[in-house]
Amino acid sequence: MEGYTFLTKWEMIYTAVLPFGKPGVISAAMLALGRALAPLRDEGVLVMGSGMSYHNLRNFSAGGPESLAFDNWLDSALAGNCAERTERLAQWDSAPGGRASHPREEHLIPLMVASGAGSNAPARKMWTGLVGPTHVSGWAFD
Repeated sequence: MEGYTFLTKWEMIYTAVLPFGKPGVISAAMLALGRALAPLRDEGVLVMGSGMSYHNLRNFSAGGPESLAFDNWLDSALAGNCAERTERLAQWDSAPGGRASHPREEHLIPLMVASGAGSNAPARKMWTGLVGPTHVSGWAFD
């Protein structure tokens, strides 16, 4: 098909292999992936991440305080330029409510990739609200 680039099966497998299970490695790798995708913005490509700022289903009904603490921390972490966001997001697991909001980091990966791909401007909070008792938000990276 004209205008499309197709990856071979081996290129897809190589691309999909990530070092899961190593604390901090995933965060750094996903932020770097976002930075690698950033030049695509100049070509009109939209880099979009989907997830929740809270994802602890085992504690969902009681997660309000932790989710609010982490949501507030994310607001602060995403208020900087790209380098500052990268530095802060790499430390998400030591943030107030971080591990309580995300026992594992895979649900933060879309946020990390989108932040890395964003401009040097601070993130814009597009939405905030409650899902049950938990606080969740969404941001855009211009």
